[in-house]
Order: sequence, then structure tokens, then C-alpha cells
Amino acid sequence: MWMRKRLRLEEAISASTNARTDKVNTVIYADDFIITGATKEILEQKVKPIIVGFLKERGLELSKEKTIITHIDQGFDFLGHNVRKYNGKLLIKPTKKNVQGFLTNIRSIIKHAKAMRTSNLISILNPKIRGWANYYRHVVSKAIFSKVDNDIYLALWAWSIRRHRRKGKRWIARKYLCTVNRDNWVFNAGKINHKGTIKVLRLLNANDIPIKRHIKIRAEATPYDPKYKEYFEKRKKLQRKIYQHAVQ
Repeated sequence: MWMRKRLRLEEAISASTNARTDKVNTVIYADDFIITGATKEILEQKVKPIIVGFLKERGLELSKEKTIITHIDQGFDFLGHNVRKYNGKLLIKPTKKNVQGFLTNIRSIIKHAKAMRTSNLISILNPKIRGWANYYRHVVSKAIFSKVDNDIYLALWAWSIRRHRRKGKRWIARKYLCTVNRDNWVFNAGKINHKGTIKVLRLLNANDIPIKRHIKIRAEATPYDPKYKEYFEKRKKLQRKIYQHAVQ
């Protein structure tokens, strides 16, 4: 149902614009969408009325708060991503708002873990870091991942000092930090597993998640069409291999 509705919207826009001169393209995810065009006038005078009419027929309307028409050099936010051209080069990055929201949540967890075991705190933080980093692994995120890792480290270092106010910083560093792949500042804890042996549990860095560019799904492909079954199975196998590599 959603695929048919999506195609009708694209067809309605395509039928009323000139592909060669207007250069109109549509990207849709659930009820959010981006439409690009050669000029602001094309989007305001041609495309927007089509969308308004299309939605009105279905009892819907555009959100005034979320709908903007902007130049690509100014950029815009979409699904937690900032899309913008820098000196003619298109870069997609995590939005500042999302990065700050993620760090605020992490700092709050650390702040309220005053009496929590170190291993339990790491077990709570790791899935959050992995999930957030995996969401942004397909875009330009390496520098932001490094900043996020540094901010989390500073929050954990402050947490460690508060727990051991009478101990020196060297003692605290020996207790909580270890070296992994030449990184001397890896937050870690010992944890006894079900076999009774001690396992070292270390904090995951966002930078541990490799950047992997997203492979676009074929425009005509749909999981509801049997002839694309093999195509989607291959994509799933590839995604599974990428995920397994990321969590090792």
C-alpha cells in the first residue's frame, strides 16, 4: 500500500514538471520526504501546489513547522542528518541537535550511576553507543565519532574521580583504563562470567564502528514483488556480514 502511494506522489510530481530543465527529484521515507529542484521558483510554483493537492485528496496537509524551502548551500536536516554542500561538495552529517541529545542522555546515565558497578555501567552504555554509531555509519561521521568518544571519556573520568576522591589520578587510571590497539585510555572493568572466570569488559568507542557507505536500493525494487526476492536476500546477507564485522 505504501509503495503504491509513494509512486503515485512521484508520478504526480513528474507529470507536472520537466525532468530535463526542472531537475526535480523525490526522496520519501514513511511520511517524511525531500524534493529537490533546479530553482526555488520551481519548488514554490510547480512542486508545492502538486503536493498540497495530493495530500488534500487524502485528508492530509503539509506541516508548516517542518516544511522549508532552502538552498543546498544552507543545508537542511532530515531524519537526524544534516544535508549540505560545502564549496560545491555534498556532505551528509549527523545533526548537531542529535549529537547533543545523544551526549546529554549518556551524561545523564553516567551521572546517576553513582553506586553502580563499573561493568554494569559499561553494559548499559555499549548498546547505546553501538546503536547510535550504526545509525550514522553510512555518512560523514568519523570526526563527530571522535568528538563523541572524547566527551564520553571526559564524563567517565569525572565519574571515576568522584568515586575515589581520596585516591590519586594515577591510581584511578590504573583501575579504570587499559590499552587496546595503542589506545591507552580505554575505559574497562573486570566481570566474572558464567564459567567463573574474569572477563575484561571494555567500553565501546563510536570510532570502533567502521564507516560503510550505504548501497542505494534499486528504485523499481519492492519486497512485495517476487522477482526481487533474490535481490533483497543478497542485500540482507551483505548487511549481516557488515554488522557482524562491526560488533567483533
